[in-house]
Amino acid sequence: MAFDYLGAVQGMDLVVQDTVMDIQIGLEDGFERVLRARGKPGVLLCDRGLMDGAAYMKNEDWEKLLKKRDVQCVSELREGRYNAVFHLVTAAEGAEKFYTLENNEVRTETPELARELDHLTRNAWVGHPNLKIFDNSTDFEKKLQRVVKETARLVGLPSQLERNTIKFILKKAPDLDSFPDDVSFQIFEVEKVYLYDEIVNPSDRSDDITDEYSFIRKRTTLNKVGEASGSVYGLTIVQKTKDGQTIEKKRIITRREYSSLFNNRDKSRHVVRQQRISFLWNIQSFNVHVYQEPVSDVCILHAQVKSTPDTPVNEGEVEIPPFLDVDRRISNSEEDAKFGAYNISLKLD
Repeated sequence: MAFDYLGAVQGMDLVVQDTVMDIQIGLEDGFERVLRARGKPGVLLCDRGLMDGAAYMKNEDWEKLLKKRDVQCVSELREGRYNAVFHLVTAAEGAEKFYTLENNEVRTETPELARELDHLTRNAWVGHPNLKIFDNSTDFEKKLQRVVKETARLVGLPSQLERNTIKFILKKAPDLDSFPDDVSFQIFEVEKVYLYDEIVNPSDRSDDITDEYSFIRKRTTLNKVGEASGSVYGLTIVQKTKDGQTIEKKRIITRREYSSLFNNRDKSRHVVRQQRISFLWNIQSFNVHVYQEPVSDVCILHAQVKSTPDTPVNEGEVEIPPFLDVDRRISNSEEDAKFGAYNISLKLD
């Protein structure tokens, strides 16, 4: 049954999206239980996620739905539930000649509507720390290869894919009032805490690992006036390999786990606190890290690179938003390490 038919009755879009969310949660939770019961490593891939519903509703109706479901903060449905979000841009945006209704009976959108819905869906996920945008700068086969390689990197498998971000030093923190009206953004307070190696790291690590450290992170969503609306928690294990790769293994943890690990933090390091601003611009994902403690004069822009499998990340394209005041690009690994939280957290004698 078509959604436009159901939407003809006032209030039905809220009922429909509420029902869709029930179905999604049931399917996702059910498959997660099955995977966990196997007792082996597994990856659960979801076609669509809970935040997608925001693209098909007015903002006020979406807020009504969240209130009805007793959702205190959207982070519960976003980074609190999904470890990563991969958005494959519609062919109607950049590969128009391949967009057709003939090979998909359920596709009814015109190219114009497809682009609009794609834009709304991307914006619904703004704020997720692992939001990756896959545009149409390559053919579809290579687009899928990029997705597979990024998935391998995300779950800690060997991959030839370089980190697809380039960093810039900003002269000052962004002025949010200067952001264009059509640029949606999310603001967060982030607390990053480094741990002693023996707390979470196995003693029998692979011989290929030359260095390893771990940290926990609390990520609190702020509204436009700076009020906290909810927090999510995560654990990351970072491994360096002999061949120069960096492998990150991430998982969502509970507040209780976070508190327990926080009490056993590495006392030789500061707790790092940042404000982060996440937004999309010109089909690119950006994150600004504004350090607050233990330093307050560092502001770093993380920009997703427009690159192909045949183009190194350092040669990829980044279109800098004109409303940011960039000092310079971080161009080498030494400078990257200098301005990283791992180095900044160290207590100096």
